[in-house]
Amino acid sequence: MTVGDIGAGSGYHTVRLSYLVAPAGSVVAQDVTRDYLIELARRTKLLKLTNVQFALGEPHDPRLPASSLDAAILVHMYHEIAQPYAFLYNLAPALKQGARVGIVDLELPTSKHGTPIELLRCELTAVGYREVATYKLEGDGGYLAVFSPPEVAGRKSPRDIVACRDPAGTR
Repeated sequence: MTVGDIGAGSGYHTVRLSYLVAPAGSVVAQDVTRDYLIELARRTKLLKLTNVQFALGEPHDPRLPASSLDAAILVHMYHEIAQPYAFLYNLAPALKQGARVGIVDLELPTSKHGTPIELLRCELTAVGYREVATYKLEGDGGYLAVFSPPEVAGRKSPRDIVACRDPAGTR
């Protein structure tokens, strides 16, 4: 199994996923900040984690190989994506058939480092993702939303994607 830690940052989840999927699985730590990936590469080398790969993306494109991921996680970072429709559109080809995308965020406006669940649902649905399940997390008003990706061959073209209205007016 190959899991993508999208927006890996310092690698908190990358390291933990590496141990979880070992010995046969791998983790792709993806981020748009080169310095984060360089530091994470040093850290994984020190920890002797040989099943972690790195991918430098762009704000509109995670730049991952086609059919390379069985699952992707985006933990407390979805609200940071400046171009969510393009990003999600370009993430879809990297997901294998049957893959799942798990998004953890807070039920807060994007301006307060969260994503309202209705906005998340609207944006992912607009690109062709289908909601599989949503779980409320205890404690901080967070949630885990799980989606299946669109079929790459039948997905909407970017010009057909209708933007959602953010209830807080921040996106």
